[in-house]
Amino acid sequence: MAKNVGILAMDIYFPPTCVQQEALEAHDGASKGKYTIGLGQDCLAFCTELEDVISMSFNAVTSLLEKYKIDPKQIGRLEVGSETVIDKSKSIKTFLMQLFEKCGNTDVEGVDSTNACYGGTAALLNCVNWVESNSWDGRYGLVICTDSAVVDGKLSQTCYLMALDSCYKHLCNKFEKLEGKEFSINDADYFVFHSAYNKLVQKSFARLLYNDFLRNASSIDEAAKEKFTPYSSLSLDESYQSRDLEKVSQQLAKTYYDAKVQPTTLVPKQVGNMYTASLYAAFASLVHNKHSDLAGKRVVMFSYGSGSTATMFSLRLCENQSPFSLSNIASVMDVGGKLKARHEYAPEKFVETMKLMEHRYGAKEFVTSKEGILDLLAPGTYYLKEVDSLYRRFYGKKRDDGSITNGH
Repeated sequence: MAKNVGILAMDIYFPPTCVQQEALEAHDGASKGKYTIGLGQDCLAFCTELEDVISMSFNAVTSLLEKYKIDPKQIGRLEVGSETVIDKSKSIKTFLMQLFEKCGNTDVEGVDSTNACYGGTAALLNCVNWVESNSWDGRYGLVICTDSAVVDGKLSQTCYLMALDSCYKHLCNKFEKLEGKEFSINDADYFVFHSAYNKLVQKSFARLLYNDFLRNASSIDEAAKEKFTPYSSLSLDESYQSRDLEKVSQQLAKTYYDAKVQPTTLVPKQVGNMYTASLYAAFASLVHNKHSDLAGKRVVMFSYGSGSTATMFSLRLCENQSPFSLSNIASVMDVGGKLKARHEYAPEKFVETMKLMEHRYGAKEFVTSKEGILDLLAPGTYYLKEVDSLYRRFYGKKRDDGSITNGH
């Protein structure tokens, strides 16, 4: 049975089109700072009519296989996490199998996992469990997290924080049982959170510090105890609603946050809520920012999906040989280069694009307009060409415009 199963390689794809949150504030008539300070967001990436969860998945998979020089025949399991439903019966994984069928590999286990934003973690754990099981055939498991949802509605912050409290309590108990000592935020080098918006990440990490106070953990010094003590008698429900506790917690957590969380926030702040991919985009940010100093470090990951489903787990990062070294993973992802190469849309054009995408969702018999949009895609990028009268989706590849059959 395999031991120390983990993530060997990563890549990331996000649309090359975006809108500045500050510009959206002005366009929407929102108060200045509502999105940039209130939510903690800088920019919002979005799909044009040429892109969807399937084209983005094609791009992520082909890039990863090519850049890490992985033979498609070496993939034995393919799991997709997504909450964006394109076909009510056909999985995204089925579309992606075209890439493996071309190489003669039809022996690939796995399907899609759907449970709000948690689907990506469900897919990851399915692959980990497969590798650790007697069913493993020695090949790689490949996990895709892909979404292009636009959600209208306020996130239930209390449910998120309740799940966070519960998961942290269980993680601490398991650690203490295995290691014979208490766990506190001092025992992990970095914390990575599912990021619907950055302000929630700030509140979440501060909440962990408050949990440490309630457990009388070593991370809480006398000065912090003194400031937390007035809130020690709050009921659980009261603690979620207390603005004063939230403010004090964030103030006390600020130094820790800057060191242990801030390096994980780049992509989520620049791209927005990526749903199933949100947690792993934050992890990609950490690798991008700190790859030269991550070997041997412990990283705590918190995954959450409305409903609610959540998992907190930890990773111990290791330095592998190329192409799976941390420095090469950072180089392959090229987070900085991809962010820099994006094209900014005016808010009016963003709104116009969103209306078209809403109209096209679930529609049939249309051909996408390439004019002025195809030029924004990098060479080799897959894109949606058309949807026929039977709802079959056809994709092309820039500079190689032969259509890709969709399995029908």
